[in-house]
Amino acid sequence: MAADTEPLRTQADLLRRGLADLRCEDTELASILDAEVARQHRTLSLVASSCAAGPRSLAASASALVNVTVEGAPGRRHQSGFENVERVESLTIRRARELFAAQYACVQSHSASNANYQVLAALAEPGDTILGMALDHGGHLAHGGALSFIEANYKAVRYGTTSQGVIDYQEVRQLAMAHRPRIIICGATAYSRVVDFQRFRDIADEAGALLLADISHIAGLVATGRHPSPIDVAHVTTTCTHKQLAGPRGGLILCGRDADTKVPGLRWSFRRALDQAVFPGMQGAPAVNMIAAKAAALGYAMSPQFDAYMGRIRATADELADAFMARDYEVVGGGTENHTILLRLRGGISGTIAESALEKCGIIVSKKPGPGQTRSSFAANGLCIGTGSIAQRHVDPQGCRQIVDLVCRVLDQVTPDGEQKYTLEPALQEQFRRETEAFCAMYPIREYGDR
Repeated sequence: MAADTEPLRTQADLLRRGLADLRCEDTELASILDAEVARQHRTLSLVASSCAAGPRSLAASASALVNVTVEGAPGRRHQSGFENVERVESLTIRRARELFAAQYACVQSHSASNANYQVLAALAEPGDTILGMALDHGGHLAHGGALSFIEANYKAVRYGTTSQGVIDYQEVRQLAMAHRPRIIICGATAYSRVVDFQRFRDIADEAGALLLADISHIAGLVATGRHPSPIDVAHVTTTCTHKQLAGPRGGLILCGRDADTKVPGLRWSFRRALDQAVFPGMQGAPAVNMIAAKAAALGYAMSPQFDAYMGRIRATADELADAFMARDYEVVGGGTENHTILLRLRGGISGTIAESALEKCGIIVSKKPGPGQTRSSFAANGLCIGTGSIAQRHVDPQGCRQIVDLVCRVLDQVTPDGEQKYTLEPALQEQFRRETEAFCAMYPIREYGDR
């Protein structure tokens, strides 16, 4: 009992006590958490939006900052007792600005989707037209997908890609000139080529629109110079911190040279309009512990180890794309220039079937609709594969070829029966699962991808 009443004076004390109490007093929850760690180690994630958050971010997210409730931004708080909150949020803002060469950063958004909606609330009025990328061409739900917040509150117009899987900039311009949107959103959730942010800005300026760039899927590549940056090109840039940045689930809002310019049609600068849209507009007290976890991730993102991690992300993407094409699979766009491979399925196999069959064999992927989609949106006609997680496993070129071989052999053994039903022999399924587990043991997850 003495240990139970001993003061917990450091972060390490809290973490040790919390883990010990979970194991002793809530074994049901502790066993589920342990099972999830084990699942992630023995399964192979090829999900483009997925990577392992680093231990530093995990520890920061479990900090005592969760006990502090404050509202407002640094220097403009509405409660007392926030001296360390002020320090941690200011640190996170400084790191975000430094990493992305931004003039303004808001680090309070709970996710990139929240950040996108906060930007729209700051810069647009309900009923305004928003031009974003179509979901079945690689766009995201938060860019104007059906049933989204945007479609419910604004007039959503959507652009797509060419038959080669490249953004159709001519269509973007035609739609922008015809509909005169208040905001054009560029960025995607399943797009394998470089986004020409300057071309989007030129179109936005010609149409009298504002430009929002969502770089959630390519933030690490942007930060390390492996993809052009939109910070000084778009009026506003958003990103999440849990994909390529290997941090907690959360969002960032960034501005470059336009931060202190007046928003067309409003009385305020972009900086002030965005601050007010986040608080008090759409959020109350932020999750300060998650802001600390963002600081940990952003600190890592400025290290040489992170740069090497982004290099592996790009190299493994090229290796996977080449290996799939060597197996006569169509890679939309003819290859990749980031971390994403868009695979068009064949042999009557839908995305739903491929996703399910591969999961039963220990391989996690995401079904995606693609250009020319003829199936239902739930079934989809392709897969979106990403390399964030396998780059953390330090998978080499030979390992990339093993992954493709395993995925192709699983799909070759699937017999579809419609869009959702299929047959895969149990013995083969078990064999493939053992192969996946052996592969994962050969290439274990390494902390933050830097060891």
